[in-house]
Amino acid sequence: MITEPAAFFTDGCGRCNRFGTDACSARLWRDGLAALRRICRAAGLEEAVRWGHPCYRHAGRNIAIIGAFRDDFRLSFFDAALLRDPQGVLEKQGPMTQHADMIRFADAGRVAALEGVILAYLREAMDHAEAGRRPEKTEKPLDLPPELVSALDSDAELAEAFHRLTPGRQRSYVINLSGAKATATRQARIARFRSHILAGKGATER
Repeated sequence: MITEPAAFFTDGCGRCNRFGTDACSARLWRDGLAALRRICRAAGLEEAVRWGHPCYRHAGRNIAIIGAFRDDFRLSFFDAALLRDPQGVLEKQGPMTQHADMIRFADAGRVAALEGVILAYLREAMDHAEAGRRPEKTEKPLDLPPELVSALDSDAELAEAFHRLTPGRQRSYVINLSGAKATATRQARIARFRSHILAGKGATER
């Protein structure tokens, strides 16, 4: 992965084999990403690299992070539950996301159109960071896929290990399994995950 923010805007994050090629999403959305970078820096945010992406910080806290995908590029906010979103531009990353936390773009022109809004949201987030405010933690009950429920009901050892996992690790399995539409695929994943769960690990941990 990259270690310098500038590398993202020319070659991408370095996490896949499209890195440094014209197929890289960072190159596809180069103009829009550059505009987002300019706005974040104009807000007075510190630029760093987190998880291979440009991350913008203030008062010792992560404020926002830029990401590029094949179909869009995004500015995602940390602690987004604190933001008021009067313009209604924030969206959820996915069905398992608790709060709307990103602005999604499909063209560079929208960045220019929303520049004032983006700056206002960044400054609000910076104010929260300076004041040390954090969103209240609300644990949403997990909606377990039926295949996982059946596996836990029929395997006491697996059930005990699963319930010992942290909420975040439990959620990682629910998210992974929810991404598979076919029952057979979910069942195969559960079988593959069994040793991981018994070891107390999350779905993406090695």
